[in-house]
Amino acid sequence: MRTKRAPFAILKLVSMIAAVFAATMPAMAQTAAPAMAPTATGKTAAGVEAPKTALPTDVRRLTILVRDMENSLKLYRDVIGLKLNYDQRLTVSGVALPAGVPGNKVRLVLLNGNDPFIGWIGLMQYFDPPLPARGPYPRRLEAGGHVLILNTDDAAKRCEMARAVPGVVFTAEVREQIYPGRNGGSDIHVMGCNFFDPDGTLIEMNQIVDAAK
Repeated sequence: MRTKRAPFAILKLVSMIAAVFAATMPAMAQTAAPAMAPTATGKTAAGVEAPKTALPTDVRRLTILVRDMENSLKLYRDVIGLKLNYDQRLTVSGVALPAGVPGNKVRLVLLNGNDPFIGWIGLMQYFDPPLPARGPYPRRLEAGGHVLILNTDDAAKRCEMARAVPGVVFTAEVREQIYPGRNGGSDIHVMGCNFFDPDGTLIEMNQIVDAAK
């Protein structure tokens, strides 16, 4: 029995399609190269362009050692409005994180804002045994101090809510601040307040406002 051969025209068409596909593969691979994904909020700071390719490092999280987890959650979860996504009891070495003693028990809580990967806050409380009691935290910053900047939806409202959390100490009431713009751009207007959290982290909670208002 003789096997029927495909007509020459069909074979030629298949060959042409294969050649075109092979030629376009490098371009397709180049198009599929990793690109910067937009932020979860879709916001960008005035005068700052998103990198065309991913930078090597993300600022994932700031973890704060706290004395009273439930009191800290009143501020970071209930007032500031972050979402709790992790709450676990762990055992730590006391070495990599130089606090407490080897085998210390801790509670670690992680909270996120609008981005599901970066810009988080961690809260960690040592409870078995607790960290040694310390005196009042400094009310003036020195070298090595830090300021946590939070951008919120209604600074006046949330600043007033923060006042009710035990241990919060205000350093500046709600007011408008004006910063020079980047690269000769328009001034940046923010409305906000400043306060120490219950464990001595200085927070600026602000809201970008329209200069025309």
